[in-house]
Amino acid sequence: MSDTKAFNNQVGIQWCPGCPNFGILQAVKKALAELGKEPHEVCLVSGIGQAAKLPHYLNCNFFNGLHGRALPAAVGIHCANPTLTTLVTTGEGDCYGEGGNHFIHTIMRNPDITVMVHNNEFYALTKGQASPTTLPGEKRALQQKGVEKAQMNMPALAVANGCTFVARGFAGELDHLTDLIVRAVNHTGFSHLEVIQPCITWSKRPVSWYRERIYELDEDYDSGDRDAALKMLLEETEKKPIGVLYQTQPRKTMGARFRQTITDRPLPELKPIGAETIQSALNDYRPD
Repeated sequence: MSDTKAFNNQVGIQWCPGCPNFGILQAVKKALAELGKEPHEVCLVSGIGQAAKLPHYLNCNFFNGLHGRALPAAVGIHCANPTLTTLVTTGEGDCYGEGGNHFIHTIMRNPDITVMVHNNEFYALTKGQASPTTLPGEKRALQQKGVEKAQMNMPALAVANGCTFVARGFAGELDHLTDLIVRAVNHTGFSHLEVIQPCITWSKRPVSWYRERIYELDEDYDSGDRDAALKMLLEETEKKPIGVLYQTQPRKTMGARFRQTITDRPLPELKPIGAETIQSALNDYRPD
């Protein structure tokens, strides 16, 4: 086990005082320490949003990209250097909205990455517009007559489309969330961890509202039963289970397939190609 202090980054944090994101940040540090990771062994990837600011507050490698485009960058990092522990930290608007197509296709490709989605049910960075997970009928900043669309259920979509690890945590349950992050990272393949993250500024409901509606899955719950997991996730109820919702045997990862096709070693371990070799290859394409 390493020290959480190794991941401390002395920068000003821009979240609201008391934001549940602080709990997620601490859980990430604790999980990486429990996993025995050092900062140089970790790469955090994010897009745009309050959740996407999290990598700025840790001492490790990170890539901060475009809105909804964290997953393609994470896939490239995984393929190029599978020795890194690659963790995507993103919001539900960033990942399920702008990045929804990437989310689905990345599940199918199955890179060995962990995707942690902070879900507060609206766009908090831009002052409360509805997101794909906003409750139908709820009035938001740009939805004055109430949200008309159905609420997107991405954990159910992940299970239905072959994701081999799907879990849900709560930002207010630090130890439980830490354990879920550890389990997600240890699982080989695409791991989807959704985190209920109430917003204390733009939400119409207090943190206590969410706490009253979550429950931990019983020890006798069979997380390997796909049909049972889907049935539970598709139930129309305010109650939200937290824990490992579904887990099955890992399948071959995208990085492994990539290296079989391109090279048998990660790209950082390959011998650098000299300028003369590159020029010789380019000369083959010059017209006579």
